[in-house]
Amino acid sequence: MNERSPSRLELLRFARRVVAQQATTALTQLDRWIADEERRETERRTGDARHPRTPEWLMERGIGTGSPPARIHRGDCHMAKGVRVKAITEEQARRALYACVAACPHCNPDTALQVVPE
Repeated sequence: MNERSPSRLELLRFARRVVAQQATTALTQLDRWIADEERRETERRTGDARHPRTPEWLMERGIGTGSPPARIHRGDCHMAKGVRVKAITEEQARRALYACVAACPHCNPDTALQVVPE
């Protein structure tokens, strides 16, 4: 049993190998996290591109072809879901409200646009 103890130099080289292995493992994990985040970001951008943005203002039409506008809604109004609506600009919404098209009593686009019909 004539085992000699490792020299200080051998211990330092061993410690270096351990640190290098741990660093490699940590970098591999970080690279995996970065790749996962990049994939999620790409999926988010693809999803955003596939789904059109919610319009800010909607015009509800009456029943029948060529019927006059019935109401103006904000784009996120729950009463405008599944109704005959089309997206309009803010200026078109203002003009319609000034032309006495009714404002939705649920989302109050006239208040949001600060329009007081004459």
